[in-house]
This record gives sequence, C-alpha cells and structure tokens, in this order.
Amino acid sequence: MAPALDFRVLGPLEVWEGERRLRLGGVKQRSLLALLLLEAGTVVSSDRLIDELWGDDRPRDGASAVHQHVARLRRLLEPHKVLQTRWPGYVLSIAPEQLDLFRFERLGDEGRRLLGEGRAEEAARTLRSALELWRGEPLGDLAGEG
Repeated sequence: MAPALDFRVLGPLEVWEGERRLRLGGVKQRSLLALLLLEAGTVVSSDRLIDELWGDDRPRDGASAVHQHVARLRRLLEPHKVLQTRWPGYVLSIAPEQLDLFRFERLGDEGRRLLGEGRAEEAARTLRSALELWRGEPLGDLAGEG
C-alpha cells in the first residue's frame, strides 16, 4: 500500500507521498490542484475552474482543457484515487490531516483551548507545532496566478 499523500499550501505548493516529493506539472496543473485543495471535500464546477484558471483568456473549449489538466493530475496522484469527477465538476477527497492548512487550523484551535484551560506550556508547544508548518507565503509559487 502506498503511503498517504501530504499536501502543503503554507508555502510553495507541494505534494509528498511518504518521503517522496511528487513532481507537479506546469502552472495550470498546480493552480488547478491549489483550487481543489482550498475547496477540499467540495465539488468545484468545471465552469468555476475555467473562470479561475483562465479568466477572460479562456480557451475555445474550456471544458476539454480542464478535463485534460484533471486527467494529468489524476495520473500523478494515483493510486490514491483522491480526485473524483462529480457533477458538475470535480472534488478532491482527502482527510483533514492530509493538508497542512487544516492541520494548522486544528493545532491553532487546540492551542487556544489549552491556553484557555490554563495549560500554558502545552499550549505553547502546540502553537509552535502549528507555526512550524509554515514554509513561506501560502501558495507563494502561484502568487501571480490570481
């Protein structure tokens, strides 16, 4: 069985499979993955993906272009089957622990709870763990992509 995927957006976009960093494709594939990660567990319509990826400079057959990018991304993420087609678009089905953003939010909530309970040392450790997840500007490698 392959190790679980680990998605990282708190810095440049990265995907890890165990100790191996996956080689993501070009900027459109990376942008597509980022959009799906930020909406993890929610169906993102093909129309929205076209709008977000190309804006006013959309290709003649935007649906086909999105489908091609999804197919390449799906091959990259195999055998995990986390990227699914669901009308009217696509959904990335991952566990919260597979995305650093969700781990950060959970650790932040836990740290605040511990602090509220007067457990300052535990809260500090937990909040430090949350901060250690940051590797730079979120999705910094996609900053110019809207």
